[in-house]
Amino acid sequence: MTKKPEQRKSNQPYEYTSLTKAYFMINRRNFILKSAGTLAGLSLWQKPSLATTNAIEEALILEPLKSKDGLIKKTYRPPNFETPISYFNTTFTPNKHFFVRYHHAIIPEINSDNWQLSIGGDAINKPLSLTLKQLQTDFKSVEIAALCLCSGNRRSLFNPPVSGVQWGSGAMGNALWRGVRLKDVLAATGIKQSALEVSFNGADSGMLRTTPDFMKSLPLEKVLDENTLIAFEMNGEPLPHWNGFPARLIVPGWTATYWIKHLTEINIQSRPVDNFWMKTAYRIPKEGFKSGQFISQETQLNMPITELVVNSLITNLVDGQSFSSNKAIEINGVAWDKGDGIQRVEISIDGGKTWELTTLQKNYGRFSWRQWRYNLKPTHTGEYRIMARATSISGITQPLEPVANPSGYHHNALQTISIQLI
Repeated sequence: MTKKPEQRKSNQPYEYTSLTKAYFMINRRNFILKSAGTLAGLSLWQKPSLATTNAIEEALILEPLKSKDGLIKKTYRPPNFETPISYFNTTFTPNKHFFVRYHHAIIPEINSDNWQLSIGGDAINKPLSLTLKQLQTDFKSVEIAALCLCSGNRRSLFNPPVSGVQWGSGAMGNALWRGVRLKDVLAATGIKQSALEVSFNGADSGMLRTTPDFMKSLPLEKVLDENTLIAFEMNGEPLPHWNGFPARLIVPGWTATYWIKHLTEINIQSRPVDNFWMKTAYRIPKEGFKSGQFISQETQLNMPITELVVNSLITNLVDGQSFSSNKAIEINGVAWDKGDGIQRVEISIDGGKTWELTTLQKNYGRFSWRQWRYNLKPTHTGEYRIMARATSISGITQPLEPVANPSGYHHNALQTISIQLI
């Protein structure tokens, strides 16, 4: 396993400020008191639906992180905060409402003036060390709209339950990322023909020395894709602290486990990376999922989770909401996939018996989510069971049920919301 850079042991460029220390001292009792009232309404064995989860999560919004606002706290150490679905009604998720996901509890404040990115490994000819200024000025800057989505998004909806952070539908966010192409940076190192994988490491670390370092790798083909970036801006601003300042990896079309934050180290390697986060964690069974995206890390039975699956979400309705039957109701949502693009989104107002096309909104690129709209014109009073389903340009449609897997990844079952017309 590649060791952390020696700079991690010094006071610079990482500083454990009073903000970080205070964050670790958040009172657990506040969480219990604020969540108990809501959760008391669910029996011990009741599993919330995609619709009811939204209402529960709104009641669990606690103290925000600095520079964040109104997020839903899932865990406080490490910090895992979810975005309420109401913030998904814009093309790009505002930085202050963008979800936060970490595996480690020690997240240093980084002095960008002293930050350096080290590039090495046994499959390059020339090791490099770059400052942030060099990264920004020595390489061509590009922008890409891309969805950042946690592998475990919607994990809480699996039945039977699975372990892990119990995310609802808000462990994701769409943003406009600005940075440099990873392949341009690595070209300066002289990549050898023996190169197989590239590993990435960040500045965050565990509380214990025995905690596995969160280091991930990518196949060389994905590394050299023109859409894979080292980003330093998010929605026109420097990356927020909680989203990877000063630089992070952007891997459009793949789940966020590869989008390493606070990037400090890159190694081009001639052998598969062999660590906990590649060989044990973030793996899915081959049965039920497409394989072949990361061959050097596949076994006969399982493989790393990689590409996003086609999915959609209604963003402006809440289960049980009531409306007047005298006027039309606008239904909004988003849809996404691995980067093939969204061909259509259909909606049903009768629980899946009949389907109609929605109107797709502006296309910001194949890695961005696609907003859609539908005007519901009521024909009767009573219950309407609203369902949405997306189909990608490659012809893949959302399933009725998710593919069961031990870690609760890739939940993309059709969403159902019931509303009342009076």
